[in-house]
Amino acid sequence: MTIHKEGYTSIALCILFIFVLNAVIQFYLPQAHALKWVVYILSALLFLIILQFFRSPSFAISTDEATVLCPADGKIVVIEETEESEVLKDKRIQISVFMSPINVHVNRNPISGVVKYFKYHPGKYLVAWHPKSSTENERTTIMIENTAGTPVLFRQIAGAMARRIVWYVKEGDVVEQGGQFGFIKFGSRVDIFLPLGSKINVALGEVVKGGRTVLAELPA
Repeated sequence: MTIHKEGYTSIALCILFIFVLNAVIQFYLPQAHALKWVVYILSALLFLIILQFFRSPSFAISTDEATVLCPADGKIVVIEETEESEVLKDKRIQISVFMSPINVHVNRNPISGVVKYFKYHPGKYLVAWHPKSSTENERTTIMIENTAGTPVLFRQIAGAMARRIVWYVKEGDVVEQGGQFGFIKFGSRVDIFLPLGSKINVALGEVVKGGRTVLAELPA
């Protein structure tokens, strides 16, 4: 299992915490055998949870100028027509992917092209499914324009557990479809805004995979 670079510090801190906890119990309660076994088991579970959260699977990515890849692992929780008011200021089809703590948390570019807009917004930590989380939570807004001039906008949105959004892109960058653009720690949501007329290939409640599931086909 490959571990994402964003997990190195968290895993090291987890190991240190487990070592100190077990050393303290061993020193002060050497005869508490039952307690020590409970702590051993809980320590192993904690380590495995942190390890699986920062996993970063490798796979082949099929690119296609006409399609939009899913930016994150998770479940489709929103498919609706809405007004995108920050950048595009027009009607778009919004698709939202909820990422639970057990999902892979790597975020991937839905299309290839040039990053035309990027902005980080500090904010609140409402639960990811709260109606105001898209506009009030900590988030980033990124817009990529492909070679045909079609813009696709998407947002990383922090949730109640997510306290750190990481991004690897800036305005002017040329990015590849399926390449990593960021990471969100401990569960959250990614919204993507598509042109009207896009053919949507997913349904509400569907489980999707970042960089593998084709969310939609762009209008010609």
